[in-house]
Amino acid sequence: MFKKYRILKWVSLFILALIVITLSFALWFKSLLPPKDVTVQSTYVKDLSYISKNIIPHRGKILAVVTSENTMGNTGKSTGYELTELSRAYYVFKANGFEVDVASPKGGKPPVVLDGDDMGAFDYAFLNDSIAQYKTSHTIPIENVVLENYEAVFFAGGKGTMFDFPDNKAIQSLVKNYYQSNKVIGAVCHGPSALVNVVLDNGRPLIENKNISGFTNKEELLLIPEAQSIFPFLLQDKLIEQGANFNEGFMYLDNISRSGNLITGQNPWSTWSLAESMIKQLGYKPKNRKITAEENGVNILSIYKSQGKKKAKEAIESLLIKEQKPVDRVLLAKHSIIAAMNGKLSDFYNIIGLVSFAKKCESK
Repeated sequence: MFKKYRILKWVSLFILALIVITLSFALWFKSLLPPKDVTVQSTYVKDLSYISKNIIPHRGKILAVVTSENTMGNTGKSTGYELTELSRAYYVFKANGFEVDVASPKGGKPPVVLDGDDMGAFDYAFLNDSIAQYKTSHTIPIENVVLENYEAVFFAGGKGTMFDFPDNKAIQSLVKNYYQSNKVIGAVCHGPSALVNVVLDNGRPLIENKNISGFTNKEELLLIPEAQSIFPFLLQDKLIEQGANFNEGFMYLDNISRSGNLITGQNPWSTWSLAESMIKQLGYKPKNRKITAEENGVNILSIYKSQGKKKAKEAIESLLIKEQKPVDRVLLAKHSIIAAMNGKLSDFYNIIGLVSFAKKCESK
């Protein structure tokens, strides 16, 4: 009896100690993160010098295409187009002299996914932009699009695209027409699902032997373990199945591929570079833009993945102290959690160390 009591006592003390340690770590982890800037939600286009100043004369029009699907298959889980993927590309195109129209398979007002944790100034400006909101509330049915009106097409991502892009005949016809007419085609994240069933006049798949990026199996399955039973296919698998040279970059970091006029991006964090690559492919030098704190965070993580912790710390120090440029500590912290979810404990601790180092650099 006494022995049982001692065991229970030590088990209770162990559990209590574990709770204390966990709470202490959680409080310390939270202390590494900056307070949320709620003022960013009131950003308007006039507040963004990239768009409102040094305006470039009209160069033409670009069509953006978003999903009309509001649920993920039979799960009942809501979906739609990713706002950040549309908003950021929209403003890159606008800043570089292109008017943007928005289309969708069904037309009208499509469902949208807002992820508050990933939203920045450009995304809130988009929500506060009456013209942009009118266009996204009155999208053109894809079958009514006048192909000759546009210099390029951009397919935004969102999990809904996996259900209504691949078998849409109007999308297939548009992509085939633009590719064979040497017009620029861009697609990001799940957006490349618009390319998977396009067959050219020579009878070959459009993406055969093309360098293509898109949302990877690892990225999909980490967030949705049951993805194989929810979606018609995993995007990476389908792209490879149809002959694409799939270019897989680091998880949830910027990565784009280019095959002539076909430009694709791996995930939402690829949107800025993809849109600016489209501008280059259209024959123009992209307008100078202040790199966001999120992009600087993505760059630091890429350096960590490819060159190690020391080089990443040097990059943080250079950005925050020498160049006085912002770094998104929240993004870094998220990637430490992603590392833990993947069972990579050394990366978990190393990236937390980068978050802590960034905070110290900001205080200098």
